[in-house]
Amino acid sequence: MNPLPGAILVRGSILHFLADPGPEDDSSAWQYFEDGGLLVQDGLVSACGNWNDVLATLPELSRDAARYLDYRGKLILPGFVDSHVHYPQMRVMGSFGRQLLDWLEDYTFPAEASFADRAVAEQTASFFLDRLLAHGTTTASVFATVHPHSVDAFFEAAEARNVRMLCGKVLMDRNCPDDLRDDPQSAWADSRSLIERWHGKGRQRYSVTPRFAPTSTEAQLKVAGDLFASAPDLHLQSHLSENQREVAWVGELFPGRKNYLDVYAHFGLIGARSIYGHGIHLDAGELARMAETGTAIAFCPSSNLFLGSGFFHYRAVSAAGVPVGLASDVGGGNSLSSLRSMAAAYMISQAQHHALSPWRAWYLASLGGARALSLDTFIGNFTPGKEADFVVLDAAPIPELAFRWSFADSLADRLFALMMLGDERCVAATHVMGQCVHKQAA
Repeated sequence: MNPLPGAILVRGSILHFLADPGPEDDSSAWQYFEDGGLLVQDGLVSACGNWNDVLATLPELSRDAARYLDYRGKLILPGFVDSHVHYPQMRVMGSFGRQLLDWLEDYTFPAEASFADRAVAEQTASFFLDRLLAHGTTTASVFATVHPHSVDAFFEAAEARNVRMLCGKVLMDRNCPDDLRDDPQSAWADSRSLIERWHGKGRQRYSVTPRFAPTSTEAQLKVAGDLFASAPDLHLQSHLSENQREVAWVGELFPGRKNYLDVYAHFGLIGARSIYGHGIHLDAGELARMAETGTAIAFCPSSNLFLGSGFFHYRAVSAAGVPVGLASDVGGGNSLSSLRSMAAAYMISQAQHHALSPWRAWYLASLGGARALSLDTFIGNFTPGKEADFVVLDAAPIPELAFRWSFADSLADRLFALMMLGDERCVAATHVMGQCVHKQAA
């Protein structure tokens, strides 16, 4: 009898992270195998290492029965993690923007209102997830709309693709159009129903999702806190300190709270499994509190540049001990590509005279994102027992990158070229639980 029926053996150049490389690029934080092997059994990583070493662990019968995937000449990494993205905004991605609050009124709210039609939600969810996979992203923290069926449509599409996703119904009961407004009672009832249907079903997990403090009354924020505490391992996502006008507005709406983060903290909306998009305009006290409580930030560099929101201080935030993941924020951003997000993150860091190394950038897009979302027990690297989601990257489809790659004199140089010159054309294949779910056309 074959002891490993249905095993998958993957061969190629393999890189994954075991820890944050930190500002000094600690080489013990990653493993790289030029001729690497990845053994996948029942959708989980069984072994990762040098090809000959992985092969030697298998009985001859298992080697003969295994399915081989030969990606030699290409780079294999854990699937990208997008820590903050709005799937309903796909239809307005790349729309002319001014500043955050104008952009919400002019583009976001009208796009989300169209989701009153469930067919729109279903069509968009399918398109969004297929495009995520085409960009090499296998996990994301996703905002739906105020409509409960927008969450059902998303999770149904995610379940059909067997991807690990977070999603939640947006909560808004003020400062928004009437057709996107709920109330504390419906917020509780609808969210609890969705939690019961989807949280922990397969690879799906639910995120309590108040859009941001200005669009929720104190009564609704209390409901959000009660929801967050209502079931084990629930997640929470929202926005924090993206824009200076927004920060000032929060101060006017919540005069009794000492800062923006304190609004959320007062209602029990910080702590493990909570993540906030942006976090650009935070003071030292807010950063310290986030670090103490394990509250994470999603770094959305493309969106911050696109909407002129400001520069995220990654070096200072990470030094303070706050978990950080990388995010596209589409549609505020202009691409679902983690490679493009890495390039934007580098440029933002350069503008602050703190170069973001390729090691930390690639960490942010993989294990860093998994940690920020409190999903690193499942995904983020290739240690045994992790879910075998991975992306296969190839420099060849972009001539300028391929030419630059041919002169690279180190792995760090190749990684930097790939993140600065690459995009979704470099995604040769994307695998979910070992199975190929996207392959670049020849």
